[in-house]
Amino acid sequence: MPDIEHLKKLALIGAVNKTIKVSSSEFQKHTGASSKTAARKLKQLEEEGLIERKIVPGGQLIKMTEKGIEILKSEYLEYSSIFSPESGILELEGNVLKGLGEGQYYINIPGYRKQFEEKLHFIPFPGTLNVQLSEKSSVLRNLLREIQTVRIDGFNDGERTFGGGNCYSVSIGGIKAAVISPERTHYPSDLIEIIAPVKLRDTLKLEDGDRVVIQVNKQGAESQE
Repeated sequence: MPDIEHLKKLALIGAVNKTIKVSSSEFQKHTGASSKTAARKLKQLEEEGLIERKIVPGGQLIKMTEKGIEILKSEYLEYSSIFSPESGILELEGNVLKGLGEGQYYINIPGYRKQFEEKLHFIPFPGTLNVQLSEKSSVLRNLLREIQTVRIDGFNDGERTFGGGNCYSVSIGGIKAAVISPERTHYPSDLIEIIAPVKLRDTLKLEDGDRVVIQVNKQGAESQE
């Protein structure tokens, strides 16, 4: 099992985003362990692929690997879930982005539109609000995997096949809405698409770059019916 505590200590002294120089005796001051134990822990973290380490005069150069960062992110998610301000609500924040027009096309496809109306219990405006999540919220987005979803099934209209996906019940500016999460998408993980019964840009007077807060119901869409 990875040594989370010593990994966190390295993160706190800056090893996440840059290479730091630290000696075993200096690292000892942060951990409270002996210098010998600190040296052993650093070697162990390197062997587990959680840090990159290079011995140099006066100490060692250390930087966290992607694997190490992902472990800390998972730890962060668990604590965020425990200490969420409201046990039933997860808040994500980000900035409004100009869309590519794909949302309007897909929402107007009958096979999708019918399912949105039947399963989300509102008629969606033919378009989506694109939001680029902050770094913190991009990490928190992984918590959506634990939330009850509304399944949107894929289908074939006789000419082409359309993929399925999931919807998460949310509200933005007090308006009931849903985040669409397609099974197949070319969008980056920090970008989400939101559908609602109104044009959110007009109703909430939003422009590109505006900051928004999305409240996700952890119990899923059924609890909002």
